[in-house]
Amino acid sequence: MEGSHAAIDNVNMSSSAPLSDQLQARIDALWVYPVKSCAGVSLTEAELTPTGLAWDRAWMVVDEEGEFVTQRELPRMALVQPAFRLGQLVLRAPGMLALHLSLEAAEWPVKVRVWDDVVEAWDMGDIAAQWFSDFLGTDAPAGLNRLRLVRFDPEVRRLCSRKWTGDRESVTQFADGFGVLVTSTASINELNSRLIAAGQTVVDQRRFRPNIVLSGVEAHDEDRIGAWRIDTGNGLAVLENVKPCARCPIPNVDPDTAIPSPAVGDALQAYRRDPRLNGALTFGMNAIVTDGDGLILKVGQGVSADWVFG
Repeated sequence: MEGSHAAIDNVNMSSSAPLSDQLQARIDALWVYPVKSCAGVSLTEAELTPTGLAWDRAWMVVDEEGEFVTQRELPRMALVQPAFRLGQLVLRAPGMLALHLSLEAAEWPVKVRVWDDVVEAWDMGDIAAQWFSDFLGTDAPAGLNRLRLVRFDPEVRRLCSRKWTGDRESVTQFADGFGVLVTSTASINELNSRLIAAGQTVVDQRRFRPNIVLSGVEAHDEDRIGAWRIDTGNGLAVLENVKPCARCPIPNVDPDTAIPSPAVGDALQAYRRDPRLNGALTFGMNAIVTDGDGLILKVGQGVSADWVFG
């Protein structure tokens, strides 16, 4: 997958033999997405927890039936920008006064659905519900004009798919399926070279909503590793890539305008069909946390990993 576009027409996990027994990389960026499907927060350091990076996908927007809502239905969610300040989650959106939520706040218990999982959560109250309904409900599809914000119940254990984690039990909050998504700077550069060749505008990592971005590797080397280790200085954090991330239309949504365009998806069609997912388009790898609860990951830390996919 490295180098020439002509090398492959779909994902080839053995595109080049590794030059050493291990991948060596660095953390180039850290991101969390406090509210599922809203904009992310770029961090210089983040606490590792069993469910991924602290505060990632801890909140979620749902409809009146408690069904989760994302940019797939409401692209304007991309314009909701979170920030952390003085013990609060602060949400801003064009034309709206900022919504301030205490990191300790929750109102009443509710049941909500995220994909196939029905889980206990906490409603964040009527003010938050009105804020999201006002911003996202205008011109929304039927049934999506009255929205609520909910918070994941930390007492709940939402299990990741054992099909991919095997005998290891791993948990996540409101993420689609796994606690951490990893990409690389080289992978986005490869995509951008194809977009430029097609006369399209370049994009950045925000399109793919990664938690950890690696540098110092070749394009899509993250596809080819299993367990990877980060020496934090206070202990060894261990994560493991377990499943390619199949891509829905969300990468087509411009995070600055919320306007969808098919350019990214069209480019991926040419070279990112993944045989591990029956030809689905993939970009990035889903990972689980296997060791390091409470350790602090920082931009610039070194990463080592074993090649497992050849």
